[in-house]
Amino acid sequence: MLYRAVFNCSQRIGKRHFIPTSQITRAFSNFKVTSTLVLEDLLGSSIAKKIDGMKQRHDEIMNDLTNSNSNPDTRELSALSPLAKLYTNFSVAIEEMNAIKELKQNAHELKDDEMIEECEEEIIQLEQKLDSLSKNMMDAILPRNEDDSSDAVLEVRAGTGGEEACLFCAELLSAYEKTAKAMGWKFETLSQTKTDLGGVKEAAVAISGSSFGGYDGSQQNLGPYGFLKFESGVHRVQRVPVNDVRIHTSAASVGVLPAPSENGKEDDLLPLSELNIETMRASGAGGQHVNTTESAVRVTHIPTGISASIQDERSQHKNKAKALKLITARVRDYLRAEEAKRLGETRNSLMGGGDRSERIRTYNYPQDRITDHRTKHSEHGIQKLLLGGAEDSGLVGIFAPPLREMEKKELLLKLKEER
Repeated sequence: MLYRAVFNCSQRIGKRHFIPTSQITRAFSNFKVTSTLVLEDLLGSSIAKKIDGMKQRHDEIMNDLTNSNSNPDTRELSALSPLAKLYTNFSVAIEEMNAIKELKQNAHELKDDEMIEECEEEIIQLEQKLDSLSKNMMDAILPRNEDDSSDAVLEVRAGTGGEEACLFCAELLSAYEKTAKAMGWKFETLSQTKTDLGGVKEAAVAISGSSFGGYDGSQQNLGPYGFLKFESGVHRVQRVPVNDVRIHTSAASVGVLPAPSENGKEDDLLPLSELNIETMRASGAGGQHVNTTESAVRVTHIPTGISASIQDERSQHKNKAKALKLITARVRDYLRAEEAKRLGETRNSLMGGGDRSERIRTYNYPQDRITDHRTKHSEHGIQKLLLGGAEDSGLVGIFAPPLREMEKKELLLKLKEER
């Protein structure tokens, strides 16, 4: 399986992603080392060359800014500036380390124990600083997914297991709603089909809000999509239903798609010329409004045949707005997958084939344990995790950080292969 092969390779590269202090010490086995030499020893020659190249490109653009006849790309400059700053700080720390090492050598010759001790303390602090700067530079050169700061459309659908699957689907949806509210995000139901027992056969929701700095300590901004994207896949539950004494296995599928911004423009949606919009009477349990007016809306994307139907609102205008948001997310996700196939690429190996067909997590109620099959990581306390919501205690916040670290290692592996 591609994911397992990539994971095994990434384990080896991952050792460089978290740089041990002893490796930094070895990098300074000789005096007067340069930033490039230390980076090559810590991160490998190909990564060090890429960092050097990006820093040189930043300096070229800065030089162009002094030339009134030039028109440099300010967007590229903005993208390179964080790395250039880290590299400058790294170079300064290298010079300080060289000076301290030389001072320590002189102290040894003079047999000045107090000076030697002070130098060793300084060296430890500089090693920690270089370690941190190295990790941050490695993060800075990894390709960014622009969708990670986007809003999200999240879809859940009950799978095998009948009513028990629908009840589990409702619990997952509730957990995601708690997560969104804990993050201060807006949670809007686009469509939902419920069962008589309170389960959910299928539902689509829009999650929107401001991005944050990320749970991994990096500077990358994560929006609803970036935070929730690793939830895509099949979630399997093993438990005893209330009306039985045997353990049943049920499943629910989750799909997380990048969505148009809540405050976006009309241009963020699909062109109306590609859409067929139909109105009809809503189906359901009747009432003064349902089945009496044509408030339900079905939108079909003509080139792909993908459709979205919304009838939850009494207003046809509101249903149309929700349907346009949902169809846009579905079509763009489909087109991204098709483009990846055309280029012969596999979508993020953490997601398997990029759809809901791969089992990613098992919820074992008899053992009160949740296991993520991608990282082989398990947590106990199912109800606590489903009800937690917050970034550091809820279902998403607990399982996302190791998955994001794995994603970084895969990106780094790909980067090294490209070099």
